[in-house]
Amino acid sequence: MRVRDVAVAFLVAVLSVGGARAAQPNLGGVSPTGGQRGTELDVFLNGSRLTDAQEVLLYYPGIAVKELQAVNDGQVRVKFAIAADCRLGIHALRVRTASGVSNLRTFNIGPLKQVAEVEPNTDFAAPQKIEMNTTVFGVADNEDVDYYLVEAKKGDRISAEVEGIRLGITLFDPYVAIMDMGRFEISAADDSALVRQDSIASVIAPADGTYVIQVRESAFGGNGACQYRLHVGSFPRPTACLPAGGKPGETLDVKFLGDVTGEIVQKVTLPAEVPPQFGLVPEDAKGVAPSPVPFRVVDLDNTIEAEPNNALAEANVFTAPRALNGVIGAPGDVDHYKFAAKQGQVFDIHVYGRRIRSPLDSVMAIYRAADGAGLASNDDSAGPDSFIRFTAPADGEYVIGIYDHLKKGGVNYAYRIELSPVKPQVTVSLPEVARYQDVTVAVPKGNRMAAMFNASRQDFGGPLNLTVPTVPAGMTIETMEMAANQSSVPILFSAAPDAAPAGSLAPVIAAHTDPNTGIKGGFQQNSLLVLGNNQSRMWEHSADRMALVLTEECPFKIDIVQPKVPLVRNGSMGLKVAITRKEGFTQPINLRMLYNPPGVGSSSVVTVPGDKNEGTIQLNANGGAEIRTWKIAVIASAPVGNGTIETASQLADLPIAESFFTFAFQQAAVEQGQPTEVVIKVTHATPFEGSAEVQLLGLPNEVTTQPVQMTKDTAELVFKVATTKNSPPGKHVTLNCTAVVTANGEPIAHSLGMGVLRIDQPLPPKPMVAAAPPPPPPPMPAPAPTEQKPPEKRLTRLEKLRLEREAAKKAETAAAAQPAAPPPAAGEQKPAEAAPPKQ
Repeated sequence: MRVRDVAVAFLVAVLSVGGARAAQPNLGGVSPTGGQRGTELDVFLNGSRLTDAQEVLLYYPGIAVKELQAVNDGQVRVKFAIAADCRLGIHALRVRTASGVSNLRTFNIGPLKQVAEVEPNTDFAAPQKIEMNTTVFGVADNEDVDYYLVEAKKGDRISAEVEGIRLGITLFDPYVAIMDMGRFEISAADDSALVRQDSIASVIAPADGTYVIQVRESAFGGNGACQYRLHVGSFPRPTACLPAGGKPGETLDVKFLGDVTGEIVQKVTLPAEVPPQFGLVPEDAKGVAPSPVPFRVVDLDNTIEAEPNNALAEANVFTAPRALNGVIGAPGDVDHYKFAAKQGQVFDIHVYGRRIRSPLDSVMAIYRAADGAGLASNDDSAGPDSFIRFTAPADGEYVIGIYDHLKKGGVNYAYRIELSPVKPQVTVSLPEVARYQDVTVAVPKGNRMAAMFNASRQDFGGPLNLTVPTVPAGMTIETMEMAANQSSVPILFSAAPDAAPAGSLAPVIAAHTDPNTGIKGGFQQNSLLVLGNNQSRMWEHSADRMALVLTEECPFKIDIVQPKVPLVRNGSMGLKVAITRKEGFTQPINLRMLYNPPGVGSSSVVTVPGDKNEGTIQLNANGGAEIRTWKIAVIASAPVGNGTIETASQLADLPIAESFFTFAFQQAAVEQGQPTEVVIKVTHATPFEGSAEVQLLGLPNEVTTQPVQMTKDTAELVFKVATTKNSPPGKHVTLNCTAVVTANGEPIAHSLGMGVLRIDQPLPPKPMVAAAPPPPPPPMPAPAPTEQKPPEKRLTRLEKLRLEREAAKKAETAAAAQPAAPPPAAGEQKPAEAAPPKQ
């Protein structure tokens, strides 16, 4: 199996697992993958869990659903009516069922009539004959080569465009060639910049006759999933345009570049409000191109390049802000533009090359016009394109230069440089919960669902409000202000018990809380369609609305039991979740936090058995947890029918507070087998009623102690610690304490400190010294009057060792001062030693 096939198989596995997990219908493919505008056709939506299909949600206008029938669990038949003015190119859709909403798939609209590939057509001598201006729906199998025969007159334009990767099915790299009957390739292409990894070939017929169009996978691969749409005809197929953008509502002449017949000029009126996926479709008397050329619609006046401008001294002059439009027309070409700026003036300068599907790999530089000194340069900070944020160092004139990184050039190496003041921007997104799976929201009636929304701020700070202005009837939302230091917030969606199942592709708006700023932004979600090698996102679709559906009821509901006490820094809490089950529903239910506030951790998943109606999620806060009251939610999931259903709790309050007290461990040391004390100094921050039980934890093996009690007035804790002769010697740095305060009938658990206990081995015994008989005791003095002794001072381990050493020294000195025993008298014999026993 090749690397590409492994990547495809991996993505299929990921999507399959994700479908089952998400309790949603799964849409595996659309057949056919496209249609002709101005026609009606039957389309089959294939996947799983489609039995209760009720609606097709279409992201863009121009397609109407006239019929919908669930054939079986794996297929839905729909009849699409495609308007005559439907936008050409890629359209997106999802299937809504009574229980959820599917993943996103695409359906491509073209201008030509469609036919299906008819096998066998793998022999050059026996190609499939088709008419000019036809779209063929085919499949490239492994080592498969498909041939199609067309007729043309001398001077006719023959264009062939293949949609492969753009169908969003698999990692397909198509190759297309236009061949004469002598099997000579007149025009061929593998990757064409305008259509990314897909291919475009065009030629002027050199003679009357027949020509063969060849389609295959570029490396002669193909795994049965390599479907394609081949457009063949006399239509124009330019690959760039000049200018590459205009102002909203403006009417302007656009010059299309790269067609085999030469330049094509069209007068175009731009929309006042730019629709998604906007582009310009080239057309002439011979036909309409099957896909658009990307075109920017921005409120900037245009400057069109005027040659010569290769040298700094020849730079085209313009007034900023402005959009500069040109072409790197030949290898080694460099274009220059000059403008004036005041000291401190700041501009964002964006090159649009690859982003408008030009083959240009741009490099941009900024020079001081007076002496040509370089001030800044950039290759690809804006993804594949160049970007510079330029601050004018002084009043004066500056020059922008642009060229291709490899010094390439050509008629379609078009670019657009947009120079504009810095403008704050914000974009809302739904982050993936599981990798490669975009997030949708399905809300059972009489229940809730929640999701986390991200907001990406650029060039501003401050709080934001998120709104969802369009939701299905019977649904409401609840959210919270996104603070200036936050980038995500939860939104809770609730459905009324009597609401009817429905769906919506809903915009999500983020706006600064101060309306005077005028800062507002919309939603963007990138749905992965094709996974590339090394698990790269090879092909995806970007949508400006979220999929939001209201579904049939769910057999369970959850509610957070609102905590009555805070979660303290360096503390923990058992968050209780109550479950309401419909009679007879005994499936286990998994609980997880929707998100964790900063500095808070939680159990990943808690499973509640089918005979239980309460679960507890353990929460832990570190010492840096942000102190405030957070809105939290819990997500519950359980198997229902042939999938999994997810619901959410209410948004409950979770207050985070400072620890009520802090502990400072004193150094402690002990000899094996001896007792000692571990002393902890207490600093109070928040008074509390009653007493708290404190446990000393992290003691090494065979070291024991007992819990102690403390109150709001306790300044010092003393743990009586016992060791044995087997207690492990060494420096043990694992000591810590838990302290539990009870308030409002609920525990407030603290985990504090890090203490040290050193355990020493006993010193070896000293050699025995004969001791003199003790002196007679002195006479007993008269009893002195009793006095009140001060409380005994607690000695540290070091002080105890010093006292023991001093006592030992005194004993040695006393022994040395005693007279030695006299030697035996003359003639006096020493006592005889006992004879050894006889053997």
